[in-house]
Amino acid sequence: MDIFLPLIIAALSGVAMAVQGTLNSYMSKIIGQLEATFMVHIIGLLTVVIALFGLKLGRGHLGKLGEVPWYGYLGGFISVLIIYGVVASMPKVGVANATTAIIVGQVTTAMLIDSTGLLGFEKCPITWMKVLGVLLLAAGAKLMLSK
Repeated sequence: MDIFLPLIIAALSGVAMAVQGTLNSYMSKIIGQLEATFMVHIIGLLTVVIALFGLKLGRGHLGKLGEVPWYGYLGGFISVLIIYGVVASMPKVGVANATTAIIVGQVTTAMLIDSTGLLGFEKCPITWMKVLGVLLLAAGAKLMLSK
């Protein structure tokens, strides 16, 4: 039962990602892909500034930023690549196809990260069942592309 709530939260995150990608792609049709990527990050920055400083929702320690190794900052750079990739792909292949490809990429990469215990995460070995799951996801992605 301890795993149920985090899985619900993750599933709702997936719902939000599909809606976000759709909205971001819509914006990109009007103002351009890189411009939409920029605006999404500006709006996100303003949202988190309000949450952190206006609503005082943060419980972390910004004073420890200097303790974060250089590669810990790559998430911001990768975020730009993600948003741009979504706004570039969804209008061309559709929300469902792009989201399916995103999920296949996410799960494959997550499985590799889990298997190595990257950045201190608990190691979870790659099993044949997990490989089969990814292959079935990829097969589903292929089916999604058929007309």
